[in-house]
Amino acid sequence: MTPFLHQTVLRDAVVALLAPAAGARLLDGTLGGGGHAAALLEAVGPSARLVGIDRDPHALEAAGARLRAAGGDVRLHLGPFAEMASLAAEDAPFDAIVLDLGVSSPQLDRGERGFSLQHDGPVDMRMGPDAPRTAAQLIDESDEDTLHTILRTWGEEPRARAIARALVAGRPWTSTLKLASAVAAAAGWRDSRVHPATRTFQALRIAVNDELGQLDRGLDAAWSLLKPGGRLAVISFHSLEDRLVKQRFRVWSGGERPKDAYGHSMGEVGGRLLAPGGIAGDEADPQNPRARSARLRGFERTAPLGAPPPRPASAPAAALPPDRRTRSGTPARRSAR
Repeated sequence: MTPFLHQTVLRDAVVALLAPAAGARLLDGTLGGGGHAAALLEAVGPSARLVGIDRDPHALEAAGARLRAAGGDVRLHLGPFAEMASLAAEDAPFDAIVLDLGVSSPQLDRGERGFSLQHDGPVDMRMGPDAPRTAAQLIDESDEDTLHTILRTWGEEPRARAIARALVAGRPWTSTLKLASAVAAAAGWRDSRVHPATRTFQALRIAVNDELGQLDRGLDAAWSLLKPGGRLAVISFHSLEDRLVKQRFRVWSGGERPKDAYGHSMGEVGGRLLAPGGIAGDEADPQNPRARSARLRGFERTAPLGAPPPRPASAPAAALPPDRRTRSGTPARRSAR
């Protein structure tokens, strides 16, 4: 198996935002290649304890070997970051938590994983073995209306109807390059640096891995694991993720508290925003092409342990409308990184 090499996005910015101290307890909920974890351990020295979680067993094995070779107290768990509250409970609470929501470089670059637009492989797109079905199975089991909804909701694809029709007509799908070519033809090829199938691949990947549902549950898990004064850093790579993180952090920091008759905010504040507005990857990490679309947001908890997280006023777009169902009668999305 090829080495799990990953170009860490916003490495230095994450360390600066979290600002861990010696002896800190650290949690990387999306361990990947271990780049952020290694940087955090380097910043605090061997007195720290780091817990790493990833749903990809190959990533977990490679990152574990890298981190243990550098020294320090490292504990690893296989699973999605949405389950952090149970996976990392033994070592909680934490001083710093990082979530990198992007697909890792090895997943993108290895055709057999099914994410790539440049390297042929099966139409898979599962981030780990916990995802119950592949992208090919999702396409095969979904009707045109469901596929249209997936592409519009999670890909924000303006040509969703034409592409959904092409997905149904081309079944069964066994090649990512053939799928990308068919999507490009249906979308109308445009001479740009962004492949016309990018939005479709993003939407299918989100649906296969339940990424927004995982993020919604993962943010709640992160809240429950943070100690007062603890910090959470989240890197997102598209507007759907960033919107959810931005909204949740705004609620936690008191941005949507009700006001009394005099216009004064009521209710408790759970913490404060770090770097309000976020940190853009193309500005903070300009030499890394994978950082081009990234945005880093941070939050520092002030609420005491045991306090429930403030809830957003509206639910995230993590589920399909109830009338969009597969041919088998089950919802068209399943259970992220």
